[in-house]
Amino acid sequence: MPMTVVSDSTTGEELAERLLEGVVNEPMRAATKLLGAHSDGYWLRRLTSDQELAALVDHQLIDPSGRCPTVDWDGVGHLLKTPGWSRGTSRSQTAVLEFAASLVSRCPVQIGRVSHAVDDAEFQLLLRAMEEASYGDPR
Repeated sequence: MPMTVVSDSTTGEELAERLLEGVVNEPMRAATKLLGAHSDGYWLRRLTSDQELAALVDHQLIDPSGRCPTVDWDGVGHLLKTPGWSRGTSRSQTAVLEFAASLVSRCPVQIGRVSHAVDDAEFQLLLRAMEEASYGDPR
């Protein structure tokens, strides 16, 4: 039976946890958690429902109707190579998605550019995600 991934009351962190059921790859877990923690799941919500982004890669980047919905990181990598994909997003929103994709080897990033695009709180999220991707969740 398909699982409902997003509801109005679902927090970004709860959404990330639902998408991580069965995911054992630490970088993928860290990248998904980062997207859940950033702006209350801004990217996870967009990847689930934004039809313009889906049209750029010819499919949903998170299919909420699947048995075990997860982020399609290959699709995200393709999206990031598509001209115009970031139209309507802030520098920090763009930097966070690119950084998350870099954790799963789908996008090279320039750390200096990323660090100048995010605020202190976002920078701490990036550091935590990088640590989790390398060593697993310390909790």
